[in-house]
Amino acid sequence: MTAALIDRVRHRLAGADIELTAAVVAHAVRSEAGGVLADSDVLEALQVLRQEFSGTGPLDPLLADPGTTDVLVTAPDQVWVDGPDGLHRTTITFPDEDAVRRLAQRLAVAAGRRLDDASPCVDGWLPGSGVRLHAVLPPIAHSTCLSLRVLRQATHDLKALQRLGTFDAEIADVLSQIVRERLAFLVTGGTGSGKTSLLSALIACVPHTERVVCVEDAGELHPDHPQFVRLLARPANVEGAGEITVRNLVREALRMRPDRIVVGEVRGAEVRELLMSLNTGHEGGSGTLHANSSAEVPARLEALGALGGLDQQALHSQVAAAVRLVLHMRRDGNSRYLNEIGAFVRNGNTLEVRPVWTRKGGWQQKELLW
Repeated sequence: MTAALIDRVRHRLAGADIELTAAVVAHAVRSEAGGVLADSDVLEALQVLRQEFSGTGPLDPLLADPGTTDVLVTAPDQVWVDGPDGLHRTTITFPDEDAVRRLAQRLAVAAGRRLDDASPCVDGWLPGSGVRLHAVLPPIAHSTCLSLRVLRQATHDLKALQRLGTFDAEIADVLSQIVRERLAFLVTGGTGSGKTSLLSALIACVPHTERVVCVEDAGELHPDHPQFVRLLARPANVEGAGEITVRNLVREALRMRPDRIVVGEVRGAEVRELLMSLNTGHEGGSGTLHANSSAEVPARLEALGALGGLDQQALHSQVAAAVRLVLHMRRDGNSRYLNEIGAFVRNGNTLEVRPVWTRKGGWQQKELLW
């Protein structure tokens, strides 16, 4: 079974306007071989070409592992995976650079995006998989770089998170009370720290008589709540049309009679619409925000507010009136836990987050909580 034969079969199938079943591929292999071919060679070709034309190719087994969070390809012979055991190199390899490039381009097409020499970078979602795609072609990168981020559905409740060590029973009761008292909050932390899992668990604590409208980039939140309505953003197509942003959807959510509005991740100008909604009668709203620490949340919000046309003073006034608490998550190796509960406090003309409770120090300014 030679690379030249595989290449001929690949070109033959690429030009065929038919469904690529195993029988069709086997027939193409035997036709291109021009003679008798052992069954083992046909099976080998089927495996190679199935990876070529369907799924994520040789990366399928890695993505199928429930513990995988990221699959990273930095060269044909360098495939890395991140998960419960941390980032490590796998034994999976690609035949050559062209094989990685073909996979990246096929996945880009599946995501409704364009990836070629004229547009060498792409970012999108693979349909129906919860996988975020990012790819860069040479010469922007030294070789084709492919990054696949797996977004797992957040289905844990507070009791499950407590069993996992995210917080203790006392803090679980406090979190439940925060939701019952309709205090608006932001769940913050770094990538993979468990922000979405905590937010999903807290949404499940919302009384079932209340309607929750959630806006997300991808459907990660799956709380056990009978009145949970999800709106999903949509990127532009290859022609650059049809984009529906999170900012657009926050405005739509306001017209859907929500009792609470949730933004799965605040990452842009939609922070303006979210703050406006929380300041106009929609108490108890929430969202997640990337931040290295709770103390850095005001600065992070300032940067996002600038995208929405809010200056520092206006942003601080809106946040102080709309959002009460920050729940900061942290990832330490394989463990994810609630590291701090902070409260937004005005200090003159500026806004800061003061610690109410920390994992190591316990209660510090509990009076700020309520």
